[in-house]
Amino acid sequence: MMKITIVGTGYVGLVTGTCFAEMGINVNCIDIDKRKIDNLKQGIIPIYEPDLDTLVHKNVKADRLHFYTDMKVCINDTDVVFSAVGTPPDENGSADLQYVLEVARTVGQLMQDYVLFVTKSTVPVGTAEKVRTVIQEELNKRGLDIPFDVASNPEFLKEGAAVDDFMRPDRIVVGVDSDKARSIMEQLYKPFTLNGHPVIFMDIASAEMTKYAANAMLATRISFMNDIANLCERLGANVHEVRKGIGSDPRIGAKFLYSGCGYGGSCFPKDVKALIQTAAEHNYDMRVLQAVEEVNEDQKTILYRKLYKHFNGDLHGKRIAIWGLSFKPQTDDMREAPSLLIIEKLLSAGCSIYAYDPIAMHEAQRILGDKINFCENIYAAAEAADAILLVTEWKEFRLPDWASIHGKMKTPIIFDGRNIYDSEELKNAGFVYYGLGV
Repeated sequence: MMKITIVGTGYVGLVTGTCFAEMGINVNCIDIDKRKIDNLKQGIIPIYEPDLDTLVHKNVKADRLHFYTDMKVCINDTDVVFSAVGTPPDENGSADLQYVLEVARTVGQLMQDYVLFVTKSTVPVGTAEKVRTVIQEELNKRGLDIPFDVASNPEFLKEGAAVDDFMRPDRIVVGVDSDKARSIMEQLYKPFTLNGHPVIFMDIASAEMTKYAANAMLATRISFMNDIANLCERLGANVHEVRKGIGSDPRIGAKFLYSGCGYGGSCFPKDVKALIQTAAEHNYDMRVLQAVEEVNEDQKTILYRKLYKHFNGDLHGKRIAIWGLSFKPQTDDMREAPSLLIIEKLLSAGCSIYAYDPIAMHEAQRILGDKINFCENIYAAAEAADAILLVTEWKEFRLPDWASIHGKMKTPIIFDGRNIYDSEELKNAGFVYYGLGV
C-alpha cells in the first residue's frame, strides 16, 4: 500500500491528506505547530471547511490519517512527500520559499530510500529545481547516492468547496521529468479520475506556471467586471444585464463575471503579486496584471466611498452595520478580506461598527480585537444603524425580514457590495439602496 507524507496542515495540506486517506492511502501529516497537531489528534480542526471535520474524524479512527510534528517518525516509511507549507509574499511581492526549501532540506537529511518530492504549495517557476538542488546538497553532505525525483502538483481548491474539488476534480495538473514519477502520480490519482477528467501531465516549469496563470486569469475577470460595473453606473447601464449578455457567449462563459467589492483570500492577491514580481525579475512587465491589482485595491474601498458620498463626508459618530467579514462565503478566512480595509477606513472616519458573520467572527475578533462590536445576527447588527454594508454574500443574508430590519434602523440605507438584492424590492420596502453597476 502506498504511503505518503504531507508537510503543512493548512487548507491545502489538511484537505489533501484527508482526501487521500479517504481513498485508502496511509497518510502522515506533519506540522511544526505542536498545538495544532495536538488539537488534530483530538479531532479539533484548525480551519472551517465544509465536510472536512467529518472526514478527518473518520480516517483518524480508521488508522489511515496520522499527525506528527517530526518527519523523522515517518520518512523511512514514505513513498511520496508533499510540500504544502505556506509561501507568503516577501516585501517585494515575490513568494517566500524558505519553508518549502526547509522541507526539502529535511527530506535530504533524513531519507534512506527513493522518495518522490512533490510541491503542492503555489510556487514560482523554477522552484522544483531549487528543491532538487537542496535535496542533493544534503545527500552529498551525507556521502549518499540515493535516487529521488521532484514533481509539481499545483492545487486548484476553492475555499468553501475544497473537499468536493479534491474528490471530484475537473483537472489534475502534474509536472514531472521522469517515467517513475509519472507512474507514481498516475497510481496516486487513479481513484480521483473516475469522473472522466484525466491527469494532465506536462513539464515541471509549465505545471508551476499553470497555477499562477489560472489564478491570474480569474482575478482578471473579477477586476474587469468591476471596472465595467463602475462604468455602467456612470453611463446608466445595468451590469446585471451586461453580465448575462456577455456570459452567454461560449468564448467568454458565465463564471467569474460578478461585480463586487473586491477579491481577497490567500490565493488571488498573493499569486497576482508573485507573478508580477517573477516577471519583473526576468525584465518583463505584466501590464494587465498590474492593472488587475490596482483595480482590485481600489474596489475594496468602493462601499466606503459610496457611504462617504451619501453622508456628504460627515461620517463621524455614524453607526454602521457590517454583514459578512470573511473574504468569501463558506470560509472563516480573513486574509486580504475587503471587510478589513472597509473597517479600517470607517474607524478612521469616526464610525462605530457592529458586525456579524456566521463563521468568521472568531477569526475577525483575533485580528480586530475590541475595535468593533460583534453581534449575534444580522438583526442585532442593524439595530439603530445609520447604514448596512453587505460585504460577504452568505446564503443566510439573502432573504432577511426587511420589515423588521427597517423598523430597527435609524436610517434604512443598504450598500450591497455583492449585488445580491433586488433594488426595486428594497426601495418598495422603504430602503435607500446602493448596488454596484446599477
